[in-house]
Amino acid sequence: MANPNAAEFDWKKLLIKLGPVIGLVFVWLLFWSQLGGRFANVPAQTEVLRQSAVIGIAALGATLIIIAGGIDLSVGSTIALVSMVTAKLLRDTNMPPTLAVILGLLAAALCGFAIGAMVVGYVGRVVAVTLGLLCGFIWLPQQGLSLAVAVPLGAVIGAGLWFLSGVTLRELKLAPFIVTLGMMGIIRGLAKMVNVYGNDQASTQVSPGRETWIDQLNAFQTEGPLSFILGYFPISVCLFVALAIAMALMLRYTKFGRHIYAIGSNEETARLCGVNIARTKMLIYTLGIALAGVSGVILLAKIGQGNATEAVGYELAVIAAVVIGGASLSGGEGSILGTVIGALIMQIVIFGCGKMQMDSYVQEIITGSIIVAAVALDQLRHRRAT
Repeated sequence: MANPNAAEFDWKKLLIKLGPVIGLVFVWLLFWSQLGGRFANVPAQTEVLRQSAVIGIAALGATLIIIAGGIDLSVGSTIALVSMVTAKLLRDTNMPPTLAVILGLLAAALCGFAIGAMVVGYVGRVVAVTLGLLCGFIWLPQQGLSLAVAVPLGAVIGAGLWFLSGVTLRELKLAPFIVTLGMMGIIRGLAKMVNVYGNDQASTQVSPGRETWIDQLNAFQTEGPLSFILGYFPISVCLFVALAIAMALMLRYTKFGRHIYAIGSNEETARLCGVNIARTKMLIYTLGIALAGVSGVILLAKIGQGNATEAVGYELAVIAAVVIGGASLSGGEGSILGTVIGALIMQIVIFGCGKMQMDSYVQEIITGSIIVAAVALDQLRHRRAT
């Protein structure tokens, strides 16, 4: 006998899946009704896409972290750090811009690795390595020692602290919220410190001092063989789309992607099934925060300089994009397509409010309200499912 509620159940399931798309259409129509042609024209829509790249690429990384049951509050600080590191390398060295970008992304990846290590319980080891590096490259040279002596001595100090941490702390797991909240301040401080090292006058802004291909990442290009694409969609948007496709394929078709969902759904069950929880979590945070570093490079192209005070509050927009896209803050659920739609919704709200000349505090209130509404809907969905 057929279930009389089957059709109703299917409609509810369909509406849940189409929720982000419905939200995108609703927000777009709302601003179109208020702004008309000023919002619905092609230049305005391509500008929305261009502006969405920074938040969108960072949100791709946050999606991996949230699906695994974690959280990242250091997104904005990481974006600022990468913009500062890359700009300073371009200004103070003759290295190729590609190498400067790689080193900037490496800085973001190291921050992600450190966060992941602390989340899984290696707090003492992270502290040991950090203090060893600070001693070898900053404190000991300031005491008059040459780098040839200071660096090995710093390595010895770090190794000694590593051993002590293994004896005293062993595994000390910390909640992702606490770790990333602390790292948000630490990374922001490192971003401000970048221009202090080797510079008499500290500044939170660094101009690259030369033109490179980085400057073209966020620009429309009306000339050249790819102008029919890049005239409407800059490289940053194409990179956003390419990374979204790569992350979606990774989540769907690789063992690593399945492990991410498994950890978020039930970490203990994943452990019993043979998933290496510690290694997988460290990889998740390393990759996720490295993607925030890519947003830092896009931001450098957008504003033309590294700025340690930029991207403040971006973590709210990023988390909102992921949650609006259907991800659950309790882990185990989420999709890249949903995150892309969520990022577009957030950018349309920001762009539309700007076109309506609303004050920044109004945008912040709207962003916060969207986050609360999205989380409330997620909780209602889970309550009905159980």
